[in-house]
Amino acid sequence: MKKAMSLFLTLGLTGGLLTACGGSGADRNQEASPQSSVAPSASASATGSAAPQKRDVTLSYLASQDWIKDPEMKLAEKFEEQTGIRIDYQIVPSDQYFNVLKAKLAAGEAPDIFGGQSGKFDLGLLYDVENNAVDLSGEEWVQREDPLFIEQATWNSKVYGLTIWDPSSSWIVVYNKKIFNDLALSVPRTYDEFLQACEAIRKSGVTPIYEPVSDGWHHVLWFPELGVRYEEQDPGLADRLISNEQTFESSAVLEQALNQFNELVQKGYFGDNALSNTYADTERNMADGKYAMTVYNIGLPAQIENAVPGSSAEDYGFFPIPLNDNQSLNVNPAAPSKFISSSSKHVEEAKMFFSFLTEQENLQYLLDNEPKFTALNFSGVQAKYNAEQKAFFDAYGMKTGTVYQTAINYLNPQWMDIGKDMTAMISNQMTAKDVLKSIDKRRAQQAKAAKDPNWQ
Repeated sequence: MKKAMSLFLTLGLTGGLLTACGGSGADRNQEASPQSSVAPSASASATGSAAPQKRDVTLSYLASQDWIKDPEMKLAEKFEEQTGIRIDYQIVPSDQYFNVLKAKLAAGEAPDIFGGQSGKFDLGLLYDVENNAVDLSGEEWVQREDPLFIEQATWNSKVYGLTIWDPSSSWIVVYNKKIFNDLALSVPRTYDEFLQACEAIRKSGVTPIYEPVSDGWHHVLWFPELGVRYEEQDPGLADRLISNEQTFESSAVLEQALNQFNELVQKGYFGDNALSNTYADTERNMADGKYAMTVYNIGLPAQIENAVPGSSAEDYGFFPIPLNDNQSLNVNPAAPSKFISSSSKHVEEAKMFFSFLTEQENLQYLLDNEPKFTALNFSGVQAKYNAEQKAFFDAYGMKTGTVYQTAINYLNPQWMDIGKDMTAMISNQMTAKDVLKSIDKRRAQQAKAAKDPNWQ
């Protein structure tokens, strides 16, 4: 839990978290600056010489949906112009991705570059990085990436993944301020207040919460993201779960969160279409005013403004997911990351691409042109927090904790399975206790496969 506070201290030093309300960073929040509207050129450091010889090489890159942002694809085009090296992005739906990747790794058909969710407990278990990925410890950009993110991409003291992500992208509730103001609602600070707000919104004819269950992963966020609150309610719970001194099933606070999530669904606060709602439609549905809230990150308002003509980022505010009366900020230094396959015939070219992406001007271009991001996990990149985001961090950023999928072993690899169980729960086919039992069962299987002495 101490590392979470370290992350926000890092944010303050590298991204201007405590001072970004004014200045050029805030001014760039709604649109990219003119200087960064065109992708920078590949420089000598990416290609090894001032006048590089172009290479007729195509790098295959397998990634899950929403992991590759449009500005990165623009940078890849510029990289190809300068080096001749083409990036062939192969995007797989999120609910299928890990099965597809696993099958390719097992069959010896791995792409040159593959995406994966970092996490120090998972790199060996999920991807067997010692056999399937290239050691990147000696790359120059490792020294500039946030150490907490580097830690989550490290296995047995070797760095295997490059993570370029927003360190402030906690999953929180984004709400429509106009709807709240029209109904004279205040930001809820307890679960009961949240229920009261949801009921008032529902009675007004607006669906309280947009939840895209159909993607299989998003609704899971309501549960493990609240690691800091669980530790407040039951100090030491994470350590006991890690060492197998306690089970998920025996935790009253974990069961409480699942029951409250289920209650929101059963009361109709997710509306009639939650099982068919899609993550890709979040911006449109929030902009239409059909929904008052959704779980997302602080970049959503800018995304809405960018995607839907006539909408304004200023119409939205933020508060923590309030299950279990949570009022703390969840932090996750693990994120979608890039790995170079050890079986690739083009390891050198893949390393060149990684070096190119992490050049300072290219990182700034990526940040300036990606509405979802407000900061990046590299030193020297100027963040773009606006006043609303700054106010949110001022209100909640001093009480932080690590999300459970990163803090606890053998949890993140079963994310999609938890999603299936939670869907069964809201469909009245399982109870909260059943969901926790299933988590314990899968954790035991994974731990025994890893020969974890705490499960022997």
